[in-house]
Amino acid sequence: MKPSFFTAVLKECVWPVIAGIVLAFLYLQHQKMQMLEKSVSAISVPSQAPAAASYAEAVEKAMPAVVNIFTRKVVRRMPLVGDPLLQKLLEGNLPRQERVEGSLGSGVVVRPEGYVLTNYHVIADADEILVSLHDGRDANATLVGMDRETDLAVLKIDLPDLSVIQFGDPQHARIGDVVLAIGNPFGVGQTVTQGIISAAARYGLELSIQENYLQTDAAINQGNSGGALVEAMGNLVGINAAIQSPTGGSVGIGYAIPADTARKVMDDIVQYGHVVRGWIGIESQSVQDYSARTMGLAKGQGIAVRSVYVHGPAALAGLLPGDVITHFDDVPATATRSGMKRIAHAQPGEKVEVRFLRGGQVGTATITIGIRPAS
Repeated sequence: MKPSFFTAVLKECVWPVIAGIVLAFLYLQHQKMQMLEKSVSAISVPSQAPAAASYAEAVEKAMPAVVNIFTRKVVRRMPLVGDPLLQKLLEGNLPRQERVEGSLGSGVVVRPEGYVLTNYHVIADADEILVSLHDGRDANATLVGMDRETDLAVLKIDLPDLSVIQFGDPQHARIGDVVLAIGNPFGVGQTVTQGIISAAARYGLELSIQENYLQTDAAINQGNSGGALVEAMGNLVGINAAIQSPTGGSVGIGYAIPADTARKVMDDIVQYGHVVRGWIGIESQSVQDYSARTMGLAKGQGIAVRSVYVHGPAALAGLLPGDVITHFDDVPATATRSGMKRIAHAQPGEKVEVRFLRGGQVGTATITIGIRPAS
């Protein structure tokens, strides 16, 4: 019996359909396997781990400019006489004993001519100052000048081919930025410690008159004073100056003088022999946060004028006791020490636009910066 025409057509069509379904299934399985392989490779551990973070380049850049400082001081005293008044009365009648005292610290070469920045307390009353360089050379240093108000001093050494530190900008330093402290703690030799900037514009610590410290948790110990605090690129942001500690050792609270302050002190001492500070002739205090809010000021903003010096720059410009200074040159004026830094860094004769509040009304004045009288 011959197959019908319909049966013959069905045989011719069914097999191609079945074959197509099988091929489509195999293709989908292949695609699925490829996607699975890609996802597995994406989460697999790479053959080479990324390199660990390192500040070696910053250290190599800054360390050659950091020096060790050794001082000698001859102390003369009368034996068996401890009272200074009695010593003065008996002066010339009793033999004196001499004792040599030494101290150590750090410094930073800041100019190729041989100028070195350090702390005043490192070299105070020293009879001899020896500077030891990173490359092994030594030189006797002369004292160019000092500034007790910031606890800074400028030394001069006469050596060729000096490595010089590059200045950074502490005004743009942020809390949390990585910093490195380089110095000579306990005389063990040049050492680097790492931390972050913990706070900025610290004042009221009674460590010096002109306080505006950067705070860091990078370990600072005896011998680190005068050394460099550098940022992650190796540029100078501060001169290490002091620590706060119940034990005398580092507990993670160290203070550095901002590099821009140190640079101004150095430039003034080199050029004039002393530091020139701007002055507008007021006694001031910070504004309490509650009072600031009632005046529409931001937290920490505002400098309250307590008194005005007669014939001083502020008096001549029309400021009165009770005024609250809110801006210097359109920049918000903040807590007393840091806010007045703008004035202290100004040159005599420079003009500054001051915005202030008086009886709830906004006033403006142009003050010509003067020279602060000798205290």
